[in-house]
Amino acid sequence: MKDENHYINRSGWLRAAVLGANDGILSTASLVIGIAAASASREPIILAAAAGVTAGALSMAAGEYVSVSSQEDIEKSDLKREKMELESDPDIELEELIGIYEKRGLKTGLAREVALALTAHNALETHARDELGINEMTQANPFMAALASALSFIIGGLLPLLTALFAPVSQMVAYQYAFSILFLALSGTMAAKAGGSNVPKAVMRICIWGTFAMAASALVGWLFGVQAP
Repeated sequence: MKDENHYINRSGWLRAAVLGANDGILSTASLVIGIAAASASREPIILAAAAGVTAGALSMAAGEYVSVSSQEDIEKSDLKREKMELESDPDIELEELIGIYEKRGLKTGLAREVALALTAHNALETHARDELGINEMTQANPFMAALASALSFIIGGLLPLLTALFAPVSQMVAYQYAFSILFLALSGTMAAKAGGSNVPKAVMRICIWGTFAMAASALVGWLFGVQAP
């Protein structure tokens, strides 16, 4: 039999990693651009970049952990409720399952036969998958999501930080924009390939929004910054 490549099992960690990397690149670069537009020295630019990477990684990890934990709590609550319903009203739950399979195109007799067989095998797992939409591939994992977000943010944020260390201060805004667009394009390409999606579409999407964010940051820095004499 031919092995098929599917990508849905990567959706949890891939979403967190892509979000973290892109946010690390974009938020750090935008911060640096905003400071660079208002400063003629390198020190505040580097300080802002380092602070942005540190704070951003911790914020991403905490936010991802809390949000995915909330999802996990909901899933556990639904599973507990479903288990109680299976124990108290198994016949009603069986009819629900039959109705689900009928809506998917099975004849009533076949739907009942399938529902009875899967219920006998593992009733809770069957209802979790087919009634609640919960399965092993998409089930929430707060720790993995938080770790992926933090590490990917740091990796993404280090790129604008390195640019801030070595790029000419007088041309910092241009260098940050150019390298950040390059980094975002690479990130979008890798994410699209890992997820099996359209590469040009993913790259264009992140580059357009990245350009908008960095342009807005540069404008804020230029409007409210005080240039050194």
